[in-house]
Amino acid sequence: MFNKDNNTEKFRDAETIIGGSVKVKGNFHGQGNIVIEGHLEGSLKTNASLFVGEKAKIVADIEALDAVINGEVYGQIKVKKYLSLGATAKIFGDIQYGEISVEHGALINGQLTVKAEAEDGRRKERIIEEEITEAVEEQE
Repeated sequence: MFNKDNNTEKFRDAETIIGGSVKVKGNFHGQGNIVIEGHLEGSLKTNASLFVGEKAKIVADIEALDAVINGEVYGQIKVKKYLSLGATAKIFGDIQYGEISVEHGALINGQLTVKAEAEDGRRKERIIEEEITEAVEEQE
């Protein structure tokens, strides 16, 4: 969906648009592209792409396939593929991503984790747990 830019043209087919004057509270889940220009509090999950406008304010954990963020986000962000943070983005929370671009001026207050690294860490934890379990079983 993205060619590593912040172009809103790609969101003409957005399934859901939360306009600048709209405030939403609750758990927001969708299958299609989502555009947020207003305020959202709760959680936000889509199996497609997310666009967050410059004046948007989100207090929620976010999960998306791809995302372009230009506004404020207070919460954890998990993007499976490509995450683009515009110059006006302000992120307060940890970010997990496949690929990322960050424009000059973006603010990030949190930990950045490449998705592949997170998966490798979980795999290593499982291997260690399995080795410990096998060692304990052998001793018994």
